[in-house]
Amino acid sequence: MVKVGIPRGLFYYYFFPLWCDFFHNLGAEVVLSQPTNKKILNRGVSLAVDEACLPVKLFYGHVVDLADKVDYLFLPRLVSTAQKEYICPKFMGLPDMIKAADIKLPHLIEVDFDLSKTEKAAQKAAVTMGSYLTNSRIKIRKAWHLARFSQQQYELLLEKGQSPMQALELWTGERDYCHEEQQETERPVLGLLGHGYNIYDRHISMDIIQRLHKQGARVVTAENIPDAIIENEAAKLPKRMFWTLGKRQIGAALHLMKRPDIKGIIHVASFGCGPDSLVGELVERYIRRAGTMPFLFLTIDEHTGEAGLVTRLEAFWDMIVRRDTLCQ
Repeated sequence: MVKVGIPRGLFYYYFFPLWCDFFHNLGAEVVLSQPTNKKILNRGVSLAVDEACLPVKLFYGHVVDLADKVDYLFLPRLVSTAQKEYICPKFMGLPDMIKAADIKLPHLIEVDFDLSKTEKAAQKAAVTMGSYLTNSRIKIRKAWHLARFSQQQYELLLEKGQSPMQALELWTGERDYCHEEQQETERPVLGLLGHGYNIYDRHISMDIIQRLHKQGARVVTAENIPDAIIENEAAKLPKRMFWTLGKRQIGAALHLMKRPDIKGIIHVASFGCGPDSLVGELVERYIRRAGTMPFLFLTIDEHTGEAGLVTRLEAFWDMIVRRDTLCQ
């Protein structure tokens, strides 16, 4: 059986069910890189250019982890995932950056995803991906149709409050859905903003979600908010946001700051991320203008110390608890 490797980074947290199911339906075995650890991160940092942001550097490390384990490495060029919107330029150049690095790569499955003009481009990309494994367009179209259904089920789980990691466990059948997890209405709710590849990677985020849970908070992220709500909120901006992920963060922030159950908002961004430098500023300004919602902005890179992050989280949480107590 042909082995196709998918690095556990960047858009893995958004589209893994789509890609995994597609390759499975064409008879391939999908191999994931290991969960992020210090060795993978250090290897990525040593290979990437200094100007790259942390998640891009980390992606190099995941590629190295897979390079000698698979027949093909899936390395898409993500230009756009929605009409009239675009992904970060580093995503567009990622395949070229990886090929230019000092890595002994297996065969690559390269495909351009550019849905900026028409959604039919997705079907064309599927045919390109599938052609590495079969010559039958009928099989490819069927595999793509089934994979899109899996992706829809995954996104429904996210909207029900599951994190991507929990949703993936449910999707693969590793655990059953537990309604009790969604019934902890007594716990204060925090909004957590940030790209999925930053906040859901337990190593580079220093397990921020679990830390907040242990302190007594429930956490709501942009992925837990229906797309229609985010689109509606983002449409209120004076100018259309053409960065897909940036628009999600701003739309989520505008929604969260109006919810009475949200006690505070935390925004996690990568040092050196161009779009985040603007999006983070916009988010903070809108929250400050709206009133007295507590807001914490955290920047992470490969040098971020765990002690400093934990101290800021604990101080932020103590402020929210004290504030909530005084308001009762």
